Amino acid sequence: MAQRERLFFLVRYGEIGTKGENRPAFERRLRRNIEGALKGLRIGEVRKEAGGILIEVPPETPAERMQERLRHVFGIQFFAPVRLVPNEVEAMQRVAVEMMLRHREEEPYESFRVTARRVHKQFPLTSQDLNRVVGAAIQQATGVRVDLENPDAVCYLEVRWDGTLIYSRRFPGQGGLPVGISERGVALLSAGIDSPVAAWRMMRRGMEVVFVHFHSYPQTNRASQENALELAKVLTRYQLFSILYFVPLLEIQRHVVANAPPHSWVLLYRRAMLRLADRIAEMEGAPVLITGESVGQVASQTPSNLRAVSEAASRPILRPLISFDKAEIVAQAKEIGTYDISIQPYEDCCSLFVPRHPLTRAEPETLRRLEAELQWEPLLEKALGERERYVIEFQGTKGNMEEGIAVERVQPWGG
Repeated sequence: MAQRERLFFLVRYGEIGTKGENRPAFERRLRRNIEGALKGLRIGEVRKEAGGILIEVPPETPAERMQERLRHVFGIQFFAPVRLVPNEVEAMQRVAVEMMLRHREEEPYESFRVTARRVHKQFPLTSQDLNRVVGAAIQQATGVRVDLENPDAVCYLEVRWDGTLIYSRRFPGQGGLPVGISERGVALLSAGIDSPVAAWRMMRRGMEVVFVHFHSYPQTNRASQENALELAKVLTRYQLFSILYFVPLLEIQRHVVANAPPHSWVLLYRRAMLRLADRIAEMEGAPVLITGESVGQVASQTPSNLRAVSEAASRPILRPLISFDKAEIVAQAKEIGTYDISIQPYEDCCSLFVPRHPLTRAEPETLRRLEAELQWEPLLEKALGERERYVIEFQGTKGNMEEGIAVERVQPWGG
């Protein structure tokens, strides 16, 4: 019986391949995340390959939808729609020609080469032989010149025991490490541009991120909470499952304004946020906090102020944007899909009750003394008790992002 031709998506990873004895754990996590990202699509077996993963795809599953889903999975260096054909030269030539003709329709090229690799070492033709015979067929069909050094397009062949994989278009993945392999972190999520990018960058390092949003409702409207929820939904496409907390800060802010010197207000707000986020991190089993701070961007983000504020937390604070300028952060926000939400109008809790001349070089002992004088522990406990907790999950049942995200308010831990 003749071997039938089959359709697959080939996923290759990069950094995971550098891992040692624990590499299987990274590979299992990546496979699990890929299966979660493809939820709702008709696919066949998802199996581990040397240096990657192979996903069988029925003909009725749109390639464009597969590409959109895989584009959100961290840990992937590139992915490609591939065809598995029998180990027969005529079949290889026919499919390679079909793929390169279609490639030229979708993305015109003026030069090409064939790159063959033999996993099946007993196949009678060498890699160079395959490069020549398949390349000659493509050149005859397309009339395009061969360029071995700097081609516009490449036709890849991988000869295996079960057949030959052929592909010509490779789509870049997000790189990094699969989410969930690097523990948890709690991100302080505003409704602005910076913090969603910071959270995304830590997801890219394999971290599962829990979001905490502080608000001043009802002194401000609910726009910041609505925007934060929309941002969390976008970011959930990258990690499939998220927790979002809303924590009220208004009573703490009023207490600070009534009892502390104006130049210290914002730094005291920040210390209160870190103390509250620190306690949520304890509940969620997260050893680190994450913020979107960048040196010098605003008055509270000078090196001295970062030092004075940071000691309020009992765990390390990761600041992945610390050396970024605003243009770099904006560019990344546009790339990951959060920018349009972040620029929507909202009232930020940190812009409420802001002094004209804030401290730029605070001393930790000064803020510690002011905190002691405030005696704000009952207010911190009250804010924590009034927190709201939402579970956000990628459903994957429809192609539209918002339709595929489920949000549910749940009882907080300890609440």
